[in-house]
Amino acid sequence: MALKQPPTPPLRVLAHFVAGATVLDIVAAEREWLDVRWCAENDDECFYRELPSADVIWHVLRPLSATDLQQGNRLRLVHKLGAGVNTIDVAAATKHGIAVANMPGANAPSVAEGAVLLMLAALRRLPTLDRAVRDGRGWPADPDLGETVRDIGACTVGLVGYGNVAKHVGSIVSAMGATVLHTSTRDDGRPGWRPLAELLAASDVVSLHLPLTTDTHHLLDKHALAGMKPNAVLVNTSRGAVVDEVALVDALRDGSLAAAGLDVFEVEPIAPDNPLLGLDNVVLTPHVTWYTADTMQRYLSEALANCRRLLNEQPLAHVVNQPGDP
Repeated sequence: MALKQPPTPPLRVLAHFVAGATVLDIVAAEREWLDVRWCAENDDECFYRELPSADVIWHVLRPLSATDLQQGNRLRLVHKLGAGVNTIDVAAATKHGIAVANMPGANAPSVAEGAVLLMLAALRRLPTLDRAVRDGRGWPADPDLGETVRDIGACTVGLVGYGNVAKHVGSIVSAMGATVLHTSTRDDGRPGWRPLAELLAASDVVSLHLPLTTDTHHLLDKHALAGMKPNAVLVNTSRGAVVDEVALVDALRDGSLAAAGLDVFEVEPIAPDNPLLGLDNVVLTPHVTWYTADTMQRYLSEALANCRRLLNEQPLAHVVNQPGDP
């Protein structure tokens, strides 16, 4: 493989998302050394036009295939704005000498708050109550509320995965009075660790915080879901395919689970005929728990810092591969 020439100013970045005014202002202040080309994730014409001349891709969610990366003649870095790199063909990037970096923890406060938001909305039946009030059916109050709606502080919350986001969630719900359990690959010696099956059986709320890998794909399948309490709530802000959606729909329909709060789905964007859309006991958001002004500020700070390192031929931060010849 021919070695790529070191980048020279201005560094060309293909930002694969639509930026707001604040982001544009921050990036514009760096224009002496940085040339950013903005491209919506669904605009393939723009993407393939800009790709051959890009030194860096700022990547969000639209998958980057081996074929895409091969067309990046000047690419030196794919920088994931977030933690999960499952939407990048990391092996192909490595083969073509392209570094892949992520931003562990940068979105953790926002995703954690989003997870708690979904917990509360599902536990308190927020979508159903909102619709009832708008339709003039909000009074008198449904007596079933006093039999089924829960306080987080009275619940046991089980965290599946125990990285940055899960730890933030644990801190928030602990402050609200919840008992917190967690599971991870092995017993980490921390209070509250349980094997997965035991955690599922004991938890009133189960919140998923896992990367998508071959080991975690459909980790919560029909058997695992059957091991949860029948009045439990499942929250997923990690990756949709960690849950078997067919099994989840069945459990929500037959009452095996009380409710779910979902920010992620097996296929994104969610298809209009997905049966989850027709269930009253599901709260849905479109993979945006990470997407706040505060997270974007943290993302830009890390992205700009790594671009400066690349331009100055310094070691990059948070690289997840070893680019070079296989």
